[in-house]
Amino acid sequence: MRNHSPGEGSQTGAYYGPESGTRWFGLWDGFFAVSYLVTAILLFLSSGSQTSHSIPIAALTLCVPWYAAVGRTLMIEDTYGPRNLVFAAGLVALFCLTTAFNLIGAFALFAVIPMLIMSLPMVWAVVLATVANLCPVLVVAFIGEDLGLSVLGVLPISLLSIALSMLLGLWIKRVVRQSKGRGQLIEELRRSRERVARLSHEAGISAERERLAREIHDTLAQGLTSIISLVQAAESEVRDAPDLAVNHLSLAGRVAKESLAEARDFVAALTPPALRGGSLSQAVRRQAEGLIAETGLEVRCSVMGEEKSLPMAVSVVLLRTVQEAIANVRKHAQQARTVDVIVVFDQGGVRLLVRDDGEGFTPDGTQEGYGLRGMQARVEEIDGVASVTSSPGRGTTVEVSVPVTALTGEAVSG
Repeated sequence: MRNHSPGEGSQTGAYYGPESGTRWFGLWDGFFAVSYLVTAILLFLSSGSQTSHSIPIAALTLCVPWYAAVGRTLMIEDTYGPRNLVFAAGLVALFCLTTAFNLIGAFALFAVIPMLIMSLPMVWAVVLATVANLCPVLVVAFIGEDLGLSVLGVLPISLLSIALSMLLGLWIKRVVRQSKGRGQLIEELRRSRERVARLSHEAGISAERERLAREIHDTLAQGLTSIISLVQAAESEVRDAPDLAVNHLSLAGRVAKESLAEARDFVAALTPPALRGGSLSQAVRRQAEGLIAETGLEVRCSVMGEEKSLPMAVSVVLLRTVQEAIANVRKHAQQARTVDVIVVFDQGGVRLLVRDDGEGFTPDGTQEGYGLRGMQARVEEIDGVASVTSSPGRGTTVEVSVPVTALTGEAVSG
C-alpha cells in the first residue's frame, strides 16, 4: 500500500482547497444514501423472523457512521495507509453480518464495492470485493436448502454483481480523479492570475518611477542647472554690468517659473507648458533662445519642410530631446562656438538634429549618462530611432528620426 507523510497530505489538502475536496463528492454521497435506503427498505419488507430484520438493518445502519466518520475523509483525501485497510475490513465485516442474517442485504454490494475501490489500491480492493461477493454464496451454501436456493443459482448473480460493481466503482473513481484534476487546474489558474496581477502592478510602479525620473531629469534638473548658471553669471556682473546681471536674474526667474509649471504638469502627466498654444518648432526656438541668453553661444535654429501637426506624444519626445541635447551642450561642449538645431519634416516622417562644434567624446557607452539613456528610451516608445555621433575634437550630433507610421494620434500640437 502507498503511504503519505503528514506533510504531503497537508500540502495536498491545501493545494486543492476545502471546496474542491467536497464539491465533486456530492454525486457519490447521493448514490450511497439511495443504496442504503433501498437496501434497508427491502430488508424491512422481507419475510422472516424479527432477528432476520433487526440485526441486518442494525448492521447496515452502522455502515453509515462508519463511512461518515472514517471512510469519507479517506476517499476525499485520496491517500492510502493503515486506516484505509481498517475501514475496508470493518465495512466488509458489517456487510457480511447483514447478509448472514438476510440475503436481501446483498443489495448493499452496489455501495460497498465502489467504497472499497475508492478507499484502497486496486489490488486490495479486488481482493476484499471478491470476499464481499462470495459472502452471499457462502450463506446459500450453508442455509440454502432452507431458503430453496442453490449455490449454482446464486453464483452467476454474484459474478454479475462483481462485474457491475467494479465498473461502477471504476467510473466513480475516474470522475473523482477528473474532478481533482480540474480543481488543480483552477487553482493553478487562480495563482497565475494573482501572479500576473502582482507583476503588472510592479511593472506599473516601475514604469511610473521611470517616467518620473525622466521628467525630473529633463525638467527640474535642467532648470535648476540653468538657474545656477544664470545666478553665477549675475553675481560676476553685478558690479561691472548691473543691467546685464538684472537680465540674467530675470531670465533665472523665468526659468524657475517654467520649471515649477513643468513639475506640476508632469506629476499629472499633462501637456508640457512649452507646447501649449504653440507648435513644436516654436517650442524648439524658445529652447534655442534660452541657450543663447544663458551662454552667449551662436545658436542657429531652422525648420525644413512643411511643418505638420504631430501627436502630442511625438512632440513631447522631440521637445525633451532638444532639452537634453541643449543641456549636454551647456554642461559638456567645452570650446563650442556654434550650435545647430534643425527640425526636418518630409514624407518619411520627422527628424531632429542638434549639432555642436565642441570638443566631443568617444561614444563607447562610458560617458552616456542617464539623460542620453532616457532620451533613447523615450524615442523607442514612439517607434523612433535615436543616435549620438561624436568624436574628439569634432563635436557631437544628436539625431532622432520618427517614421510617418508613428505620426498618428488624437492629441496634436499646434
